[in-house]
Amino acid sequence: MPMKVGNESFNNRVGEGIQNTFMRSAVSGAQDRLETNRQLATEELGNWEEWRSLGEEIRQHVLANLDYYLTQLSEQVAARGGHVFFAATAEEAQVYIAEVANKKQAKKILKSKSMVTEEIDLNHYLEEHVGCRVIETDLGEYILQLDNDLPSHIVAPALHRKKEQVQESFQRHHHYEGSERPEELTKHARKMLRDDYLTADIGITGCNFAVAETGSVCIVTNEGNADLSTALPKTQITVMGMERLVPTFEELEVLVNMLTRSAVGQKLPSYVTVLSGPRQEGDVDGPEEFHLVIVDNGRSEILGSEFQAILQCIRCGACANICPVYRHVGGHSYGSIYSGPVGAVLSPLLGGYDEYKELPFASTLCGACTDVCPVKIPLHELLHKHRQTIVEKEGRAPVSERFLMSIFGIGSSSSGMYKFGSKVASSVLKPLTKNEQLSKGIGPLKNWTDIREFPAPKKERFRDWFENRQKGDD
Repeated sequence: MPMKVGNESFNNRVGEGIQNTFMRSAVSGAQDRLETNRQLATEELGNWEEWRSLGEEIRQHVLANLDYYLTQLSEQVAARGGHVFFAATAEEAQVYIAEVANKKQAKKILKSKSMVTEEIDLNHYLEEHVGCRVIETDLGEYILQLDNDLPSHIVAPALHRKKEQVQESFQRHHHYEGSERPEELTKHARKMLRDDYLTADIGITGCNFAVAETGSVCIVTNEGNADLSTALPKTQITVMGMERLVPTFEELEVLVNMLTRSAVGQKLPSYVTVLSGPRQEGDVDGPEEFHLVIVDNGRSEILGSEFQAILQCIRCGACANICPVYRHVGGHSYGSIYSGPVGAVLSPLLGGYDEYKELPFASTLCGACTDVCPVKIPLHELLHKHRQTIVEKEGRAPVSERFLMSIFGIGSSSSGMYKFGSKVASSVLKPLTKNEQLSKGIGPLKNWTDIREFPAPKKERFRDWFENRQKGDD
C-alpha cells in the first residue's frame, strides 16, 4: 500500500512513539510554538470566524461543482500547451509519470515537497521502473530521503529528527565534516543540491491549489526549492489531488492567507509561486513541456458520502498542531503519511479499514481539531462516524469488547438485572481490585489499567446510600 508507513502493528507503533522522548519533546514544543503563532496571525485578520466560514464556503462550492472546475482546469492547461492526465488510481499516476520520464530518458529528477506524491509512493516507483535518481529538494524531505525515512507531519516532515541525527546522516552519505549547527547543516544541503538543480532532466511538484479559470497551479514554500525545480528543468510535472481547486485568483488569495496563518503562523511564506503551463514566447524561464497529473485514488468515492467534508482540507496541519494524541505518539504512529486528526479521518477512506481501523479511536474527541480547522471540517464528528461505521456496519469491534458490551446491554436492559448486577459488581471484581482501584484489567480494560487505575465499584451502591440517608433524616 503506497501511503503506508512501516509494517508494525498499531499498538507497537504507539508504544515506540510514547518511548521516543526526543520526538515527544520536539512535537510538544512545536505544537506550543505553532499554535501561539497561529493565534496571533489569525487575530490580525480581524474576525477569524468569518474567514473560516468563507473558507468553508469556497471549499464546499468547489466540491459541489468539482466536475465543472476540473473540466475548466484541464481545458485551460491544454490551451496553454500543457498535457493533462486524470489518474483514477495511484498506479495509473505512477505509470504515466514513469512513461514521461522514460521518453525523456531522465537520469535525474528533482521533486519539491508534495503529500500526494508521498501518497502514491512516486519516488520508489520511478527509481525502480525508470532507473533514475529522484531528489527531494525540501530540506526536511531531503534529510528523510537520505535514510529512507518518511514524513511525520504534513508541514514539518522531519519534526521527529534530532540535529545530531541529521549530522550523522550527512556524515554517512556525504562525508560531512561540519558541526550539528542547523545553519551549517542547511548550508551543506544547499551546496549538495545546487548542482542537481542545474543538471536535472525533470522537475516534479505538488500543488497547493489549482486555479480553474486560468489553468494555473500554485505552490506555497518557504525555501524557494519549488521555484528552482520548475524554472530550470526542461520538463515539469505537477501532481495534484483532484479536490485541490479554486475557481479564480480571488478565492486563491483567501485560501493562501488562511493556509499560511494556520500552518505556521505566518502572514505569507517566503514564496507563493503560480505557474501556468510551459514557457510561452517572451518568458525568460520555465519548462518547455508541462504535465498536470490529477489524482483520484479514492477521492471520488468520498465525494457525496457522509465523509465528503474531509475533502475540504487544505493541508495546513493545524489539527495536528493542537491534537493531544499526536502530541504524545507522534506522526509515524498513525502508520500513514497522513497523520494527526486529518490522517485519522482520511487514511481509512483512502487505505481501507483493514489497515487503518484503529485510527478513528486514536482520538479524545475533544473537538480542538475542529475548532482550529480554517475551513471548518468537523473532524471530531467524522471520527465519530468512522467509529460508528467500524462497530455497527463493519462489525470490526474486538470480540472481547463485543462480548462485554452485550453483557452490559443485557444487564442494563431491565431494572431487575441492573440492580442485581450493581449489587454483585464489587464482589465479582474483587480479584482485580487493589486499594479501591481496578489495577488489573481484562479484555478491553487491560490497555486502560496497564497505564492507569480505574475506580472500583463500591460495596454500598448509591441507591442504598441515598435510601439510608433519607431514613436517617426521618
